[in-house]
Amino acid sequence: MKLNREEIMNIIPHRDPMLLLSEVEELLPGERITANFFVDPEREIFKGHFPDEPVLPGVYTVESMAQAADVLLMTKECYAGKTPLFLGINNVRFLRKILPGDTIVIKAELIKERAEKAIATCSAEVFDNGELAATGEVTLAMR
Repeated sequence: MKLNREEIMNIIPHRDPMLLLSEVEELLPGERITANFFVDPEREIFKGHFPDEPVLPGVYTVESMAQAADVLLMTKECYAGKTPLFLGINNVRFLRKILPGDTIVIKAELIKERAEKAIATCSAEVFDNGELAATGEVTLAMR
């Protein structure tokens, strides 16, 4: 399954400037997802992070992981229409800078789910120009 930006916005509640997914390239609901995000050089954040050497803040990278996990989970029938709440991050590692104008690829998969509490953890990897840029695990509550 592939999704464009409009279809992503029909699934998750995020909107600009916080929508950090451009499209979904592959999706197996509740199993795995591959999405991408174009890091627009015109984003306001680059005026201050950092003016002479702009780089995408790590929190944006983590948020892109969480949003990919949101789509992955919210396309399961049991979570459709819920609001994804960010419960935590673990084992996050930043391995290379993500620069304005880059398109990152975010891959996530479900690794643990407590269905009775509607809590799930997904592992995620972020690639930039084919190289691993970040890894981590995000835990979400679906409410």
